[in-house]
Amino acid sequence: MSTHVLRCDGAPVPIALASLPTTQTAAIPTGSQLDELLPVMAADSLPRLIVLGEDAGLAAVLTHLLGTERLGVEIGFVPVDRTYGSRAYDTGTGSAAAKRALEGKARETPLIRDDTGKVLIGRATLVGANSEKLEGEAYVDDVRLFTGKVNALHISPTLAMPGLQAHVQRGLLRGRRWVPGRAVQLGTRGAIVTRDGVTTDKIVPRSTFYRHHEPWLLVR
Repeated sequence: MSTHVLRCDGAPVPIALASLPTTQTAAIPTGSQLDELLPVMAADSLPRLIVLGEDAGLAAVLTHLLGTERLGVEIGFVPVDRTYGSRAYDTGTGSAAAKRALEGKARETPLIRDDTGKVLIGRATLVGANSEKLEGEAYVDDVRLFTGKVNALHISPTLAMPGLQAHVQRGLLRGRRWVPGRAVQLGTRGAIVTRDGVTTDKIVPRSTFYRHHEPWLLVR
């Protein structure tokens, strides 16, 4: 097995990973950077890539693996601090996460993506356009989450099946009733989507997040 480290945005390198081959990238790796790295790793029958960084960096890696049909690469995740993704996937942080990413076993894990092909690692938040409330209707599988107006819709992956969960924020306080399912579908007068801290400029009339038919290989 060959193991390579992807260091995003100058993230600190734990001692356990210091001797491994390392590629430096921005906070969100580009497709061209990953295209240069992955064929080198493919020479090994069991390639493992350890991502040092935030949820958005790991999401970019998995989005690229999904698009290039390389989900067979084992992935370790080492965030510096706790993130939505580290909590969702119980990876730990810093040195503890590095040890787990290096010595752990790869396990099939539900891969959550949206209808644009982007992978979600920690948290997606959908709000109304132009600072207005989110107006429309949303379902998790066959369960209606809301109809009408709400402050926001939050979606997060889960380690266990069916793979994701969602809840609605009403007023100033967030509700804590998470509804699990395979897919979340929203139809709306207009929404702004933030995935893993990255907000899109485009206002969308609908959005769907769902479990992909193939898992990814998370080292834990």
